[in-house]
Amino acid sequence: MNSDFDCYPMNFIDTHTHLDGEEFRDDLPEVISRAQNAGVSKVFVPAIDLPSVTTVVDVCRRFPGYAYPMIGLHPEEVKADWQEVLNEMKVLLASAKDLFIAIGEVGLDFYWSREFQSEQLSAFEEQVKWSIEKRLPLMIHCRKAQNEMVSLLKKYKADLPGGVFHCFTGNEKEAEELLQFDRFVLGIGGVLTFKKSHLPEVLADAVPLNRVVLETDSPYMAPVPMRGKRNESAYVRYVLDKMALSYGVAPEVVAEATNANVERIFTKAYSTALSEK
Repeated sequence: MNSDFDCYPMNFIDTHTHLDGEEFRDDLPEVISRAQNAGVSKVFVPAIDLPSVTTVVDVCRRFPGYAYPMIGLHPEEVKADWQEVLNEMKVLLASAKDLFIAIGEVGLDFYWSREFQSEQLSAFEEQVKWSIEKRLPLMIHCRKAQNEMVSLLKKYKADLPGGVFHCFTGNEKEAEELLQFDRFVLGIGGVLTFKKSHLPEVLADAVPLNRVVLETDSPYMAPVPMRGKRNESAYVRYVLDKMALSYGVAPEVVAEATNANVERIFTKAYSTALSEK
């Protein structure tokens, strides 16, 4: 870890980290401590399936006022029993008032297979409806399915409370297509730092600074110079620094802008769950 992070004067937020994963089982307190030392003031933790709702909540209760849970069924976890899973999740969502700050991680993923394409579409649409009903933002995962995702979201465009298009790695045209949803932002992570990434140019040319948030997706997708290692929330600082270079502004400007974007998108979280814990 870069020692320059130890007394870093700015605060910023990791909007997407899987701290409940087995990868952090043995040293989670140290991971949290490194993140805090690096300037990370909050971390948002998405669920991916029914068991992970419990593990996500458990982690967030260990670090109240710092880690905040989401609830959702990841598209790669959508199988034939998706309706039963969502029925159980919906009970948890209804019974845990103001606990969850977003519906996520949800979306569509046809990268490996389209075996459960129709089920993914149905599960995603149901969770979009939860977002509208509960006025909770969406944390959306999309891979090889942007046309289908955009088509579905357009049906609810006027009612969507907002959210994050997680792990954006697309081109200018794809960015513009997503930014038509004016209450949404793009989640930018470690790919921004990769040597062959086109994201620095895409951000500068097509994405205003008020439409991005920082994320790690840890333990995956570690940024340069940590690529190949287990990712963790402290490393979001590398993403921030690269983003500052992309936009030609000081890191402090990126920190301030992305924090404001998080607060705007996660409005209910800031007015209830985050302020009460």
